[in-house]
Amino acid sequence: MPYERIRAAIVVKQRILADEALLRRLQTATEACVATFQRGGKVLFCGNGGSAADAQHLAAELSGRFYLDRPPLFAEAMHVNTSFLTAVANDYGYDHAFSRLTTAMGRSGDVLFLISTSGNSRNVLAAAVAGKRAGCTLVGMTGAGGGELGHLVDILINIPSTDTPRIQEGHLLLGHILCEDVERILFGQTPS
Repeated sequence: MPYERIRAAIVVKQRILADEALLRRLQTATEACVATFQRGGKVLFCGNGGSAADAQHLAAELSGRFYLDRPPLFAEAMHVNTSFLTAVANDYGYDHAFSRLTTAMGRSGDVLFLISTSGNSRNVLAAAVAGKRAGCTLVGMTGAGGGELGHLVDILINIPSTDTPRIQEGHLLLGHILCEDVERILFGQTPS
């Protein structure tokens, strides 16, 4: 029966709810996205595996819509161009897949979300370095410790867990809150 896993998910969400510093960092990330969109900038996302799915999901919430029928926002998950991804992985190695695209796409004032449950994914770390060089605001989404990524980013959203599925669930929860708040601030009221 799934009871223990559901209880574990609830415990992580209770930890998130009790972590005022984490929730303030989420607010800071939201404000960075709003400021970027107001300036005509973009929000980029990268991650591997389940984190790639989260990157694509959150980019779609911003570029499509969340609650409101409103203009699209410039948000993109960097792994969706499979021709680019496979060419770079083949020619340069997978560690360079996101950093090359960050160099091509990232501009000063853009926001780059770097999603890695461990905080140690080599290609995500390389993207962080490239994003810093480009002048992007770096938002890391990790598990409890933050890994190496925690030392590179401007804003760390580290879910208080070491269990990958619970971390990913936390990323999606906080990502949805961010998307809802960005939409509300830019375009008006959303349901609560």
